[in-house]
Amino acid sequence: MLDAPLTSASLLVRIRDGRDHEAWRQFVELYAPVVYGFARKRGLQDADAADVMQDVMRSVAGAAARLNYDPSRGSFRGWLYTVARNKIFNFLDAARHRIGRGSGDTGVREKLEAQPEPETGLAASWEEEYERTLADVAMRRVQKEVQPATWQAFWQTAVEGRSAREAGEAIGMSAGAVYVARSRVLARLKEEVQRLREDA
Repeated sequence: MLDAPLTSASLLVRIRDGRDHEAWRQFVELYAPVVYGFARKRGLQDADAADVMQDVMRSVAGAAARLNYDPSRGSFRGWLYTVARNKIFNFLDAARHRIGRGSGDTGVREKLEAQPEPETGLAASWEEEYERTLADVAMRRVQKEVQPATWQAFWQTAVEGRSAREAGEAIGMSAGAVYVARSRVLARLKEEVQRLREDA
């Protein structure tokens, strides 16, 4: 498993209490998209990936009361990765058996029997999904904090690749104001990603 920031011990303690709805909301906001995206990258269809994600969340909920955080035994995210990977493998194995007895669709069968990624590739894919989800959650939160023109200045220059002059003309700001807005949003995004890493 790749070295990565650990899941906050405080969040793990909080989800042990099934009545702490805010802890579970935070947990699901961060980890459900990671599991879902990881499953989609393994070739599962939308509905199947959603089912696997729900199955993983149920497993976490069932084990939460017994979770005793011990960093020497590995990270929580490493454990969650193992749970998700095993649920996906179980789903694919069940699909192989259904195909073996059923439709004879060679395209689907070939896809399911394709060489699996090495473990390091799976772990890297898991971490990429985690980082993408952190960025997505941070962007949604920061977008709510800033004025629409400030967000557009950031989005058009940092994401769409437009020049500050072009973005400024489109949203009625000077190029200098676009640079300032972009800089402020980027700084807030970095802060929010760091906060998510510490809280998650």
